[in-house]
Amino acid sequence: QLQLVESGGGWVQPGGSLTLSCTASGITLAIYTIGWFRQAPGKEREGVSCISSGGGSSNYADSVKGRFGISRDNTKNTVYLQMSSLKPEDTAIYYCAAKVGSYRRCDRQDFSSWGQGTQVTVSS
Repeated sequence: QLQLVESGGGWVQPGGSLTLSCTASGITLAIYTIGWFRQAPGKEREGVSCISSGGGSSNYADSVKGRFGISRDNTKNTVYLQMSSLKPEDTAIYYCAAKVGSYRRCDRQDFSSWGQGTQVTVSS
């Protein structure tokens, strides 16, 4: 059974950077499209970025384009989300999730395996 664990969250000042990690146990991540999602208090969970199983293709929500980068190292069974120029509105719990299927559709309803989330807080 695929188990995902996020790490790397924390508190950062506006304009700062954080890198989140999503590590799998129990099975290789290499066959899965991986997505990063976030949920702020009182809001629905939204897609941030998705990456193809091989790592060659990805997409981003408009709100994070140019600031966030997604990558993966299948030899380490880990997917990363590099976040820079962080804003207070990026504050949320960040989740990674896995699915078998195209990265082009980065919709939470398509993902069946989820991590427990890691909190990111951006404030001064």
